[in-house]
Amino acid sequence: MPQSNSKRRAIYPGTFDPVTNGHISLIERACQLFDEVIVAVSQSAGKNPLFTHEQRFKMMSRWAETAELDSIRVVSFSGLLADFASEQKAHAIIRGLRAISDFEVEFQMALMNRKLARDIETVFLMPALSWVYLSSTIVKEVALHGGDISSLVPPSVIEEFRNLQSKAHAK
Repeated sequence: MPQSNSKRRAIYPGTFDPVTNGHISLIERACQLFDEVIVAVSQSAGKNPLFTHEQRFKMMSRWAETAELDSIRVVSFSGLLADFASEQKAHAIIRGLRAISDFEVEFQMALMNRKLARDIETVFLMPALSWVYLSSTIVKEVALHGGDISSLVPPSVIEEFRNLQSKAHAK
């Protein structure tokens, strides 16, 4: 259970397949609200990710190394988010909302997390208006069809897409 005299800590979990400027916008906003933001890259392959967990963790970590945010920490996790958040002594779980369509699924997850860990709040944040339309799915679609994603993602993501394309061409 989080203690009142401890740092205000939040978990921002995700698959981050890949990390986008929308994710980064949410991390920056969360850093304004909390003393520490733990960016938790999920090992779960439930979404059938394009990138391996190691690649996703590497992309997020490389971005975090260059970000001018002292209050973030990138970690890997598996299992129940509520358990992980409790282990980390988090006060909140950060979830992003882009559109009303996101709300129903996020609301259900927030209610389940509250049932499992009553002392941890879910905080819904919206990315900057310029990133509201952006999703990892859109980025993958554009990139895999040869489109320019350089303004949508950090450089580490572009590098990983180039690696994927070079492996595909080598086959």
